[in-house]
Amino acid sequence: MKQAAFGGDNTHLSPREQLLRGVIDAIAQTMDLYGANYSFGQLYGIMFFEDKPMTLEEMKQVMNMSKSNMSYGVRSLISSRMVTKLEEKRERKELYAAETDFFQAFRNFFTLKLQREIDVMQEAVGTAVPELQALIAAEDTSEEERQACLRDLDKLSHAAEYYVWLQQFVRGLEEGNVFGGGWSARE
Repeated sequence: MKQAAFGGDNTHLSPREQLLRGVIDAIAQTMDLYGANYSFGQLYGIMFFEDKPMTLEEMKQVMNMSKSNMSYGVRSLISSRMVTKLEEKRERKELYAAETDFFQAFRNFFTLKLQREIDVMQEAVGTAVPELQALIAAEDTSEEERQACLRDLDKLSHAAEYYVWLQQFVRGLEEGNVFGGGWSARE
């Protein structure tokens, strides 16, 4: 993609680049739906269509962002495993490449998000359940409070079952064994 790919003037873009802008925007919108920064989604989209790895400077020029914001965006995409920092360098500059297998990108992105949800919720449920059980067992707990605690325990029991299932789903995503496997058209 050429510089100022997201500027107002499209006349300098090739017909291919003009067409791809819509796809890149859709990628950014999709990532935004799932909590990723829209600009980082644009960056991923640009990198997705690049035929070669990019340096931070090249990304900065295309995105018209400050170097610090660009660096933050790249780190965010790396932590989501949507972008990889390569071992090789170009003119002593770090090189980065996007994951271009959408199945793998999906698996990378969602396993991280879902695992974070699982960890947060299992910790909260794991803390709440023994405390609710202690309230139920305490002699000074009113019957009304005891019944409310029992209802809460029932709800948390169902939540715990869900997070066991979700953990299995995440393992399946990681292994490519969800919905029959064979996720990549490139396999």
